[in-house]
Amino acid sequence: MATRVSVRLNEDEIWAFLEQGHTGILTSLRRDGMPIAIPIWYACFDRAIYVSGPAHTKKWKRIDHDPRVSFLVEEGLAWRELQAVQLNGTASFVDEADRETRRRVAADIDRKYASFRTAPKAMPKATKERYDSGTRLIRIEPEGRILSWNNAKLPLSL
Repeated sequence: MATRVSVRLNEDEIWAFLEQGHTGILTSLRRDGMPIAIPIWYACFDRAIYVSGPAHTKKWKRIDHDPRVSFLVEEGLAWRELQAVQLNGTASFVDEADRETRRRVAADIDRKYASFRTAPKAMPKATKERYDSGTRLIRIEPEGRILSWNNAKLPLSL
């Protein structure tokens, strides 16, 4: 009988992978039900995903209308390196008064992305104004089974 090999990550591996991941793919739903997937930087702690951005963007309007979202983080180039975590959940807006969560998200995003950002003084005026116009923040709570895989867990031969 063949030994069954699993590529699934355990719960701790899932959250460690999400915490160290770079870019997530956030999928929200238009009013007509069509999914819209966008790459986005994020923070991850307390087994939740946090995403912030300019307050006036369409992603927030979609989430206002329907809070169901999907979130994917993947990495690897060669087949053996491929790994990913995909979760479905509900997005909720973090209250402006929740200063501690907002501080933690800002600190985590600064830690992860400071070296990748364009300095505000190097941005065109319109872009700078867009990002200075206020932000919204969501927390994504996973619902149901979190899908995960890490091809490196497979033996090279059986």
